[in-house]
Amino acid sequence: QLLEAKASLTLAQTRHALQLQQAKAQMINMVPKKQFDQLQNSLREEQCKAQQLQENLHRQAEQTCRQLFRTQEEHERLLQAAVEQAEGLEHNLRSAEAVLAERAAQLKDAQAQLSRNKLLIKDLHEENRGFAMALQVAELKQKSTEEKNQLLEEQASALKQLIGKITPASLR
Repeated sequence: QLLEAKASLTLAQTRHALQLQQAKAQMINMVPKKQFDQLQNSLREEQCKAQQLQENLHRQAEQTCRQLFRTQEEHERLLQAAVEQAEGLEHNLRSAEAVLAERAAQLKDAQAQLSRNKLLIKDLHEENRGFAMALQVAELKQKSTEEKNQLLEEQASALKQLIGKITPASLR
């Protein structure tokens, strides 16, 4: 817009200069006063328009500069906020990575403990199997012993009866 306004101003000034030259040439050729006054008025009007255009151009340039400055400040503020946000996110990421590393180490330790526990459980199963077999053997021995005991008790009872029968007969 600024360039357009400058171009318009230059064009208007060139027209004025041309009109002024034409007016002077006509004056030399004895331009009637009325026409000269009209041209002079026209020139003044064009000069006023040119001055107004120049003032407008200056005002627009100032407004544009102020707007650019505000836009630049806003961009810098947004950039600073984005940098701070990125730094915060980076800090959060590092914290999260540290927590994840700690959790990974804990999981690794837990996995190692679980592996040791599995081996202990396997050993206990083996030991239990051995105990179960020993218990079975002991139960079989106990049953056999109970059966022998029963047989011995029966034999002892039979002997008592036999002795009871023999003894009273010999005491008579």
